[in-house]
Amino acid sequence: MTVRKVIDCLANVHFGEREQPSWMLKVRDDYFKGPASLYEQVDLAELLGEMDENGVEKAVLMYSMAKPSNTALKFVEARPDRFSLALNGVDLLHPVSSLRELDALVNDLPVVYTTVGPSFWGDGRYPPTDAVYYPLYYKCAELGLPLCMNTGLPGPPIPGEVQNPIYLDRVCYRFPELRLCMIHGADPWWDTAIRLLMKYENLRLMTSAWSPKRLPGSLLHFMRTRGKRKVIFGSDWPVLRMHRVVPEALALELPDDVLDNYLYNNAEEFFFTRPSVGDRAGNQER
Repeated sequence: MTVRKVIDCLANVHFGEREQPSWMLKVRDDYFKGPASLYEQVDLAELLGEMDENGVEKAVLMYSMAKPSNTALKFVEARPDRFSLALNGVDLLHPVSSLRELDALVNDLPVVYTTVGPSFWGDGRYPPTDAVYYPLYYKCAELGLPLCMNTGLPGPPIPGEVQNPIYLDRVCYRFPELRLCMIHGADPWWDTAIRLLMKYENLRLMTSAWSPKRLPGSLLHFMRTRGKRKVIFGSDWPVLRMHRVVPEALALELPDDVLDNYLYNNAEEFFFTRPSVGDRAGNQER
């Protein structure tokens, strides 16, 4: 197997810290058909070994503001050269204090993006066009901090319509300064997501929680043509292990430049390179 440079933009090391809710067990058992070990405590050496074997130079670890992950913090402290953080858990109904905390964490920790899943809070009642998201959009745009939003029908048996990517049409239009990324694919609305990626400079898509061999042909065609800078790799480890999804990505028969962009360059540009105010203004003009 050819080893290429990889950034895994979504990994979970917090599952073993607390008892998982019933819907998470259902996702493991019924949706991904994963082993019981999926939610066990993670060993740092084991994770680094899997990263090294698959060319993963850096991994972004999920960190919840509502339920902070000691494991994620320990891993970042032990190997700041290998790990960064993605924040979730912003309280959209009480945004002032929550966004102050977000601001402080971004200043104190190696945070490369924040995230929110419309289906996973408020009983799926709030689509991304709802005003409850606007303070978060503004804060992320102000900080130059990318925001990742779940799109596509979720695995758990919870309302999924709010994760239709069409809602992001108005978000991208109203907040052109916001660096926005769809995560966990966009099934069954892949074509809508692709059309939005073509339309908006500030929008990306991450294939986390999707086996590369299951990605639709329309997305792979887009990656080879107009979307060379638009699609980003992520595993959702350990839900999908790196030793599975990296080889699958290498087997997609993508041109070398497209594959390098997908596995590394697009993430480096979008998540690890903070634009200046002038750059953000330039994007808006384009």
